[in-house]
Amino acid sequence: MTLLELTDVTASYGPVQVLEGVSLSVPEGGAVGILGANGAGKTTTLRAISGVVRTTGRIVFDGQDISGLRPDQVAARGIAHVPEGRGTLPNLTVRENLMVGAYLRKDRRRIPTDVDYLLDLFPNLKERISSNASALSGGEQQMLAVGRAFMAKPRLLVLDEPSLGLAPSTAKNVYEAIRRLRLESDIAMLVVEQNANLAFSIVDTATVLETGRSVLTGTSAELKGRDEIRRAYLGG
Repeated sequence: MTLLELTDVTASYGPVQVLEGVSLSVPEGGAVGILGANGAGKTTTLRAISGVVRTTGRIVFDGQDISGLRPDQVAARGIAHVPEGRGTLPNLTVRENLMVGAYLRKDRRRIPTDVDYLLDLFPNLKERISSNASALSGGEQQMLAVGRAFMAKPRLLVLDEPSLGLAPSTAKNVYEAIRRLRLESDIAMLVVEQNANLAFSIVDTATVLETGRSVLTGTSAELKGRDEIRRAYLGG
């Protein structure tokens, strides 16, 4: 079953058109990557889904057209967005950040269990549970951003460059936790990532964007086997 489907989506910042016809789909419980060079429109695609930029075309989530909804309305439908640059609340503690993520939830009794699960998933956060987010390392802030999004119990988790600015070992640890989160939950994922090797470690399929258009879609195995993909994104 398809959970999210974009059809010929365009988006602009003022007079500058960034997306010129993006189409992709994410199945229920699946994980899809978005690859592309800088300026290809990857981040804008995620912002279009989350209602941050105005769009044309169709964005359908769980059978309903969400094009034109405000970001808070999109979030209430079950889409959680971890933006590029992490986006934690720096003056709140780790625990407070996680509770903000759970703000709209009605199943309040499940919240402590989910906090415990996240602290097992990200042991560093357990050690820093009372620290302000501003005192965390870059890797810890990324873990907290993912954790806060998970606390909303979304149907779809949208991740923008989870490895950005992280040391390779830290990025690997973050992705190992995201992979475990995917395996242990029924949350679908849409992942933008410059490091295609990391992306391919968790996604089933990927779409390649060039200058705001979808130009290629395939399984992880198919894309890794293409010479142009290896040269451009895998260092081959």
